Amino acid sequence: MIQLHHCVSARSFRPLWMLEELGLPYELTLHDFPPRVHDDAFLAINPLGTVPAFIDGEVCMTESAAICQYLAERHPEAGLDVASDEPAYGDYLNFLHFGEATLTFPQTLVLRYSQFEPEARRQPQVVEDYSRWFLSRLRTLEPRLETRHWLCAERFTAADVSVGYALLLASYLGLDERFKPHVRDYWARLQAREGFQPALQAQQAAAEDQGISPTASMEGR
Repeated sequence: MIQLHHCVSARSFRPLWMLEELGLPYELTLHDFPPRVHDDAFLAINPLGTVPAFIDGEVCMTESAAICQYLAERHPEAGLDVASDEPAYGDYLNFLHFGEATLTFPQTLVLRYSQFEPEARRQPQVVEDYSRWFLSRLRTLEPRLETRHWLCAERFTAADVSVGYALLLASYLGLDERFKPHVRDYWARLQAREGFQPALQAQQAAAEDQGISPTASMEGR
C-alpha cells in the first residue's frame, strides 16, 4: 500500500489530494512540523527531514509536484495526466511546475518572516514584498482562466492540484482576499473537487488519531 508522510497543510497536501482524486488506498502518517526537528527517526526515510515522503513499493519520492506527475501517469484512466502526444502537454508540464517553483516559493518567505521566525527576526517589509511577488505571478493566470475552467487540456489535471495547493496556502495567509475575479472563481471550483474536501478531512482525522495539532504547520515551524 502507498504510504504518505505528511504535515498538516504542507506541500504534502498535493499528493494527498491526488490520492483522494484517484481513489487509491493509502496509509497516512502525520508529523509535527518540521519533522527534521521533532522526529529523528523520520530522517531514515527522508534525510532532509521534509515532507512529503511518498513510498510506493520500492519507489520513494520527496518532491510534491513530481509525486503528482507520477500518480497521474501511473493512473491514466483517471484523466489527471496529459500525454506527451496531446497538444496541451507543454502547458501541462509548465503549470505542474509553476505551482511549486513560481507560486509556492515566495509564500514560504512570507510564512517564515511573518510567523516562523522569533518576533525579533520578523520582517514586515519582506512579508509585503514577497506577498506582492506571489500575487504578481498569480495574475498571469487571470486572462487564461477568463476563457477556461481548468488550466490545460480542457479538464482537471495534476497541474490544477499543483497550482491549487499554492492557492490553499495563500488562503491561510489571507492573500486570497487579493485574488483577481477569475482566479477567485477558479479557487472556488478547486475546493468543490471530489478529492479536495476528502483530503482535508483525511488530514484532520489522521491528526486527531495521531495526536498532531490540526493547525501545526500553519502556526509555526
